[in-house]
Amino acid sequence: MSTATATAAVPPYSELLGQLGSVCEDRGLPGLAGRLHDLQSWISSDMAGFEEVLATVPRGASVVHRSAHHLLDLGGKHLRPMCVALAAKLGSGFGPGARQLAVAVELIHNATLLHDDVIDLGDTRRGAPTARTVYGNAASIFAGDWLLIEALKRVQAAKQPGLLDRTLATIEEMIQAEALQLENRGRVNGVREDYFRVVEGKTAALFRWGMYAGAAAGGLDETVRESLASFGMKLGMAFQLVDDVLDFTGNSQVTGKALFADLREGKMTYPLLLALERQPGVRKAIESIVALAPDQPIPDLLTSEVLQVLDSTNGVRDCMALAKDSAREAIECLASVPEGSGRDALVTVAEATVYREK
Repeated sequence: MSTATATAAVPPYSELLGQLGSVCEDRGLPGLAGRLHDLQSWISSDMAGFEEVLATVPRGASVVHRSAHHLLDLGGKHLRPMCVALAAKLGSGFGPGARQLAVAVELIHNATLLHDDVIDLGDTRRGAPTARTVYGNAASIFAGDWLLIEALKRVQAAKQPGLLDRTLATIEEMIQAEALQLENRGRVNGVREDYFRVVEGKTAALFRWGMYAGAAAGGLDETVRESLASFGMKLGMAFQLVDDVLDFTGNSQVTGKALFADLREGKMTYPLLLALERQPGVRKAIESIVALAPDQPIPDLLTSEVLQVLDSTNGVRDCMALAKDSAREAIECLASVPEGSGRDALVTVAEATVYREK
């Protein structure tokens, strides 16, 4: 069975919610697991509509088209499009315009991944070879650029006043965050402000945009739109903090990437920031790992030392605590959102995000 066929057989959003439900059951949270099952049923037809529109992204024989679809066909979690759908369903519903915006947010996300894999010299993505290793770095860069153009066309076609300008501002914010991360690449930078600027711009900003765009397409008033945008920002923060933890504790067969991958790429994650603040002597081990050649395995002694310091300084524990705080703050942003199935669904997403394992 091809990758694309397998992905179609089990929709990514369904796989994500199902996996989260299983984790919650295993952790003695049957109530949350049940709500995830209800969410899956409630959103399934809307996400199927999104998948149909996503399938209309043009295919072609050019290396750019093939490179872009190499990544798109691998699926992904589709959490950002789900945010668009959930926000729209709070209003008039997940109609044609909202579906185009859901595709747009997914295309922007995938464009950044194509670019990231070139910058980071990444060899695997979603458990498969990256587009750059199959088609080359140039093709991967141009494929990312093409997806951005496709996304902007769909935002423009949705005809939501002011949304294209907001989209451009969000992309600019993402680029600035990427630039800051690039400046710090390979440096053991323990500055918290830099870390949060990168996370807010690179990850959380797109969640914020997705929530606002969905709310706009659903015809919600500006107060609710901004509340949902704030929800998306906090949700994105929680999402990234969990990602930081998975870099050290995840199952590579589940996450699709090797442990210590972020550190090897010279990226400072929040658990490392805490460890460095609390036990500065770990800097030498961190610098040694960052200095390794891409194909050079990390010596067990270095791995053990970093993991031991993370444990003794409670770096992983406190990172997860902050992720839970961010999820709670996201829920608090929903105070102006009317009660009902839509609001309950967003609460479920926020509460479950901190339990994901991929």
